[in-house]
Amino acid sequence: MATDYGSATLWLVILAAGVGTFLIRFSFIGLFGLLDDVPEGVERALRFVPAAVLSALVVPQLVVVDGSVALSAGNPRLLAGALAALVAWRTEDVLATLLAGMASLWLLTFVFG
Repeated sequence: MATDYGSATLWLVILAAGVGTFLIRFSFIGLFGLLDDVPEGVERALRFVPAAVLSALVVPQLVVVDGSVALSAGNPRLLAGALAALVAWRTEDVLATLLAGMASLWLLTFVFG
């Protein structure tokens, strides 16, 4: 992919992005290093981060098929994900959830599809 920018400009952009990313991450370490106790509101908000990140990673894989949103019964990934979510909710067992999700995805994709 060719650009109109020179190599010095591209390296400067890469360096600036790296320094910016480092400073953003380091600011949280420095901020929490200055505080003796993390405020209760921040702790409460941080409890939702893992679920939010997992949702942001998983949901697009379940609902997007061939570049468009497919929220129908014809989407095997969505049906397998729903079954896996149900198994996870009922059993609270990671292995059972993985097995149910993968088995149902395999059945829906290869046997019925």
